[in-house]
Amino acid sequence: MDRKKLQDTQAWVRSELERSVQFWLKNGMDHQHGGVYTCLDRKGEIYSTDKSVWMQGRCAWTFAYLCHVYGVKEEWLEASKSCLDFMEKYCINRQAGDRMYFTVTGDGKPLRQRRYCFSEGFYAIANAEYYGVTGEKECLERARRAYDLIWNLNQGLIDDPTGMGPKTIPETRSGRALANPMIYLNITSVLRRVDPEQEALYNERAQKCVDEIFQYHYKPELGCTLESVDLDGTPRLDVTEGRVVNPGHDIECSWFLMEDANRKGDKKQHEIAMKIFDQAINAGWDYEYGGLLYFIDCLGRPPEAYEHDMKLWWPHDETMIASLMIFRDTGDEKYLTWFERTMDYCKEHFSDPEYGDWYGYLRRDGKPTMPACKGSTFKGPFHLPRMLIMCDQMLDQILAKQA
Repeated sequence: MDRKKLQDTQAWVRSELERSVQFWLKNGMDHQHGGVYTCLDRKGEIYSTDKSVWMQGRCAWTFAYLCHVYGVKEEWLEASKSCLDFMEKYCINRQAGDRMYFTVTGDGKPLRQRRYCFSEGFYAIANAEYYGVTGEKECLERARRAYDLIWNLNQGLIDDPTGMGPKTIPETRSGRALANPMIYLNITSVLRRVDPEQEALYNERAQKCVDEIFQYHYKPELGCTLESVDLDGTPRLDVTEGRVVNPGHDIECSWFLMEDANRKGDKKQHEIAMKIFDQAINAGWDYEYGGLLYFIDCLGRPPEAYEHDMKLWWPHDETMIASLMIFRDTGDEKYLTWFERTMDYCKEHFSDPEYGDWYGYLRRDGKPTMPACKGSTFKGPFHLPRMLIMCDQMLDQILAKQA
């Protein structure tokens, strides 16, 4: 392990973080209505004024987390508060049990409602992180309420107040989605950190999430972790939906599990999480063009999603976090190699030295889709800055071990 190389890597990480943060502060923040615009082109110009509710929560969390890690800067705190206030004013469906919208117009009119609970999840971590920085108790109460709402919906303890019902006709097919326990595990880790008063509750729910992932979705006999399974965990291998593997999701899930394992000193859980990473990276890496494929079929059959062989920014962010985490925890240089390989691909293909931040969407050959964009309904200031912050911290820890 080359100390100078690690130091150079950390310098690049910090530079990329500064450029990403400035890109979004300069181009994304809405100083008229509040909140953040995320549909930005390569230069940072807005190409759609509709606002993603996911991104309001994610942006609020990111800027509060920057304050948590590096100390409070007023422009960071103001950006976080702007998104929190926008969500509170415009993004909650008060007539449907405080379920949240998926998108709203630029000035806050409701546009789309979805059945999934991810808007509520990002709202919860945003309010929790802001509470952790400022001590504003109302933000903690908001986070707790949203956290419980998601749990009750995911566990089937209450009917969905939107009345939308499940995605498929339940008499024909019901199932489980990996996204629910893995995202809830991560939400739990944020709330636990800032809200020790409810630690027992958070530990109990985190364990249930881990158990659900291992019992139902992790399939060592298939060499993968499946996105969708029957209620009892049986794989649905006769339909494309049942064979979908999202390598980026699996890798993200692996570091959520490792983080939780490290908290409680569970070596077995850490080992299984490493296996999830190994399976996903080996199956999902494109050895012809480089980078991580978006979707693959667990039996090697044709995936139905037309974007399956594209390269998206966020799976590469998750790969950098997970591989560096495993290297930090085990010292196995194989994972440092994966980190460096992924970083080199991102430097060459995703990073934009001219305008800052990263392209969101590449073709299989690594060229940006055209016209190129830096943001969308699904891409904003979240995955990239989170990765850069976490890698900066982990590189500190690795370098400190060497000192």
